[in-house]
Amino acid sequence: MAKRKQSEYKCPLEVTMEIIGGKYKGVIIGHLINKTLRYNELQKLISHATPKMLIQQLKELEADGIIKRKLYPVVPPKTEYSLTKRGESLLPAIIELNKWGLNYLREENIPCAFNSYID
Repeated sequence: MAKRKQSEYKCPLEVTMEIIGGKYKGVIIGHLINKTLRYNELQKLISHATPKMLIQQLKELEADGIIKRKLYPVVPPKTEYSLTKRGESLLPAIIELNKWGLNYLREENIPCAFNSYID
């Protein structure tokens, strides 16, 4: 479950980082740009996340209105995730953070499996 929101913040960046600052939240948002993905697809894309951690991050993003979860009543259950309008409004910031990270990796000569900008 998402953390309880404070009743007051000292800085807007504080609430932004509280919402997207989880270990995999930015990565999840990046993978959902212009896509709807099933849980298993996200799990494969973020294979270094434990199932427990991935589920927790997805629940927090859903509780904060960043992603929506659609559950299909089939056997086995099928769950899909996509960005909400609020989540889509984060895309310019996520794209810029991705660019910054890519430039940092290049400057430090650190390899990365994903080596292009998110668009």
